[in-house]
Amino acid sequence: MSGLRVVPTWRHGQERLYVCHTDGRNVAWYDREAARINLLSEDRREDVLHALGPFLTGPVTIGPPPVPTPAELARLSLHPDDDLAPNRPGEALHLALDRDPGPQHRLRPDQRRRALTAEQVVGEALDALDGAGWHALHSIPLPGGDRLHHLVIGPGGLFAVHTLYARKQRVRIADPMVTLGRRDPLPLLRRVRSDADRASYALTAEVRPLLALAGPADVAVLNPLREVRVLQDTELPGLARTGGVLKPADVEALHAMARDRHTWGKV
Repeated sequence: MSGLRVVPTWRHGQERLYVCHTDGRNVAWYDREAARINLLSEDRREDVLHALGPFLTGPVTIGPPPVPTPAELARLSLHPDDDLAPNRPGEALHLALDRDPGPQHRLRPDQRRRALTAEQVVGEALDALDGAGWHALHSIPLPGGDRLHHLVIGPGGLFAVHTLYARKQRVRIADPMVTLGRRDPLPLLRRVRSDADRASYALTAEVRPLLALAGPADVAVLNPLREVRVLQDTELPGLARTGGVLKPADVEALHAMARDRHTWGKV
């Protein structure tokens, strides 16, 4: 037995297969799109090929990977269970619905499914910023059972993004209250600021609060907002046009830090 295991990961629709020791340390990874096996340890070459055998679909190039950046080294050192980058938008809601789907026939829509739809819509918009030098992380667990819906890091800075399902509804915002349709107003902007404060503490960097509204019919901000940005999901691509806050190396370093589950253990 080689003592190696293969861990598939998906990011932006692309699959990588990591070959790991039983303790989670990486030995190699297989990039299917590039048809290349990157070896971190040449003396495990045969073991790696044996472990990947069932997954290989054609000729591949085998060799050491390109010289990694510091951020890539930090990522490779992470145990797969501690890496938050593979989280899907609404990961925690996916798991909750898998455990307890709820009754098939109910008088009112399951609010968890609406929340999941909102996080998926917003998450897809944030993931699309990747080509502009941004990174998005989703469903980041926090102590006490809380979580950040999304964290986005790029040239324009860091944003803790809280999503709200608002499909075809009017949204009225009077800081800190948010009114959705005919519902009672809730002090949601306090939660949005608190999320950003916790993220700032964990990353020792300024993280700005952002409320993302998924599919509203109309949005009215009734008084000036303190610190918080409010954007519709269709406006999120505009973040790609902001810059001048972080250099590319800082973006990569903060992303490497933020994707480590242990970063968030004491906030």
